[in-house]
Amino acid sequence: MTSPAYKRVLLKLSGEALMGDDAYGINRATIERMVADVSEIAAMGVELAIVIGGGNIFRGVAPGAQGMDRATADYMGMLATVMNSLALADAMRQGGMTARVMSAIGIEQVVEPYVRPKALQYLEEGKIVIFAAGTGNPFFTTDTAAALRGAEIGAEVVLKATKVDGVYSSDPKKDAAATRYAEISFDEAIAKRLQVMDATAFALCRDQKLPIRVFSITKAGALKRVILGEDEGTLVHV
Repeated sequence: MTSPAYKRVLLKLSGEALMGDDAYGINRATIERMVADVSEIAAMGVELAIVIGGGNIFRGVAPGAQGMDRATADYMGMLATVMNSLALADAMRQGGMTARVMSAIGIEQVVEPYVRPKALQYLEEGKIVIFAAGTGNPFFTTDTAAALRGAEIGAEVVLKATKVDGVYSSDPKKDAAATRYAEISFDEAIAKRLQVMDATAFALCRDQKLPIRVFSITKAGALKRVILGEDEGTLVHV
């Protein structure tokens, strides 16, 4: 087997990725397929941490949240990420892997709190660490949580899994002439106003010299190809 290009990575999954073709919630077939992809890279000895969003669950209650205080709505979104994290960890357990969910918000009857040395220990032991509840603070996205946790654990790259197979010169759904960048610098992405991650997360990755690889989680075998260092998605680097 070809050796992986990375030893330790941070995978950012959107909550919407768990919906599959459903309107909201967790699609069982979709989460099982993702777990199978993760199992492949875990078998290579790659140390993997995951940050997952909560949009698939929050979408179901979003109409009722209109006009709600922003901080309250953000805390609801954080709790949605805990639900997704538990579902993902359980699916991994059923797939024969060991996962640990660590929350930035204290819910100790359900999941353990995020403690950096403990997270590093789990990674070194070969366990998959799922970081739940974002940064634990309102007004910050799970993209920012991914950048922050990636920097804290010494990840070599943040893998941003989306429904699009990379960063394009323009919206490929609207522009047939749009081209995918195999790689691009942080400064070029800013100059071209390309939306890779939210501004806070993007600035943190740039300042920490932490590369971002954008790829499609819906594309069969894409995660494995990224880990093997193949030309998959778009690499954003210093």
